[in-house]
Amino acid sequence: MNITLAQAEAAINAAKIKAAEINTKMDICIVDAGSNLVAFARMDGAWLGSVDISFKKAKTAAWFTMDTAALSPLVQPGKPLYNIEHSNGGLITFPGGVVIKNTEGDVIGAIGVSGSTVEDDHEVAVAGATVVK
Repeated sequence: MNITLAQAEAAINAAKIKAAEINTKMDICIVDAGSNLVAFARMDGAWLGSVDISFKKAKTAAWFTMDTAALSPLVQPGKPLYNIEHSNGGLITFPGGVVIKNTEGDVIGAIGVSGSTVEDDHEVAVAGATVVK
C-alpha cells in the first residue's frame, strides 16, 4: 500500500501550517513507500538548495523505514552505518525525514523537510506525517 495524492497533499498542508507557525520557509517532499515522488511544495522564499535535501531525507526515511533522526546516531564515525550517506545515490541521515504510516502501522511513504535547523525540519516533518490516516 502506498500513500495517495490526497494524503500527500494533506501532509504538505499540515507541514506548511507548522512551518508558518514557527516562522520558517520549507521545502517539503512526499514520497511513496518505494521512495517515488508523490508531491512537493517549495514555500515562497525557501532555499533552493533544500529542494534536493528534502527529497533525499524523504527517500532515506522510506528506504530504511525509519526517521532520519533515528539514523543520525548510527552514522557517526565508529558506528555501524558510518558513511552510508554515500550509498544509493546519496542519502541524508540528519533529522527532517519522517516515515508515514497507515492506521495498521505499515509504512506507506515518507516526508522530507528542509529549510531551517534540523530541529525545525523534524518538527515540521512530524506535523505533516501525523495527519495522514
